[in-house]
Amino acid sequence: MGPSGFSPPRFPKRLPPLSIAGNKSAMRVRLKGINRVTKKSASGKSVTYYYAWKGGPRLEGEPGSAEFITSYNRAVSQKRAPRTDLLVSIFDGYQDSTEFADLAERTRKDYRRLLRVIDDEFGDFPIAALEDRRTRGEFLAWRERLAVKSRRQADYAFAVLARTLSWAYNRGLAPLNPCERPGRLYRAARNENVWSDADEKAFHAKAPAHLRLALTLALWTGQRQGDLLRLQWAAFDGSTIRLRQRKTKVTVAVPVGAPLKAALEAVKAEYKREGKPLPATILATERGTEWTESGFRASWRKACIKAGVTGVTFHDLRGTAVTRLAIAGATVPEIAAITGHSLKEVGTILDAHYMHRDPALGEAAIRKLEGRAISPN
Repeated sequence: MGPSGFSPPRFPKRLPPLSIAGNKSAMRVRLKGINRVTKKSASGKSVTYYYAWKGGPRLEGEPGSAEFITSYNRAVSQKRAPRTDLLVSIFDGYQDSTEFADLAERTRKDYRRLLRVIDDEFGDFPIAALEDRRTRGEFLAWRERLAVKSRRQADYAFAVLARTLSWAYNRGLAPLNPCERPGRLYRAARNENVWSDADEKAFHAKAPAHLRLALTLALWTGQRQGDLLRLQWAAFDGSTIRLRQRKTKVTVAVPVGAPLKAALEAVKAEYKREGKPLPATILATERGTEWTESGFRASWRKACIKAGVTGVTFHDLRGTAVTRLAIAGATVPEIAAITGHSLKEVGTILDAHYMHRDPALGEAAIRKLEGRAISPN
């Protein structure tokens, strides 16, 4: 999910070789490090600007012209050595680190986008100033300004800054991390955001088969959308689904319940009946191809609209699975073993985010108590 409120430019690593026009045989010169920024003017027309490097001076003239080459050479000759005493060196160092490389691809993409926003604001901030008590106030004030557009994305940007400074502090590159434990501005009110039985029935009644399978798979495994979209048939051995979660690197083995097993076997039988090979992934498009995350979100949103399902998202299916397991009498450790949450995370979900004090829990508790009670007669 791209953070709302931010529109940082996209910088390609390298542009194609540029030609100096004017002669019958143009001279081709490869210019290293050039960055390109495309913006929309007030009229809606796209305009492209070229810079000598990321954060460098803007180049004059049209790409390939003598004026363009001259302005590039002038910028390179005036370029100074990188400043290791400024936060920009920490931002660049973090993105070159193994810790950053170990993040999921989608997370790295989000972090790069936000680090460009942070760099624009604090790239020239002295590292030594991190020791000043007023620095924390400066960072928090910046978060407050971002929160005017989106509290959630302001928290996300601040979390990226805090993680980057934590990386630097642990390696002796920063004297301290003034962004530790800032608290949150955004509080999700998800007490009622669980899929009801009525929501599930409505979706099954209107949605296409390949999306109904996605619903069943999510409700009976409690896994994240990204992990389910990449889940391959090889992970299903007929009784268990085994996967390694991309975000947490946790490996889980989920026993396959009867409704999910029936759905999976039905899909396999359908492909066999049509004489088609199974796609690599369990969840596939109508054409049998792998989903892109954006394509799946768009199709899922349309299916929910058609089914009249509102107020809940695919993400809510993970919490719904936790809730249903709890109502069925599963313990916190049992739930964590299936969904891959930590014990603390399961407790938090049940207590604050999804449980909404379901009356079925009270009913189940009384029935259990009745089973243990000693008759007074």
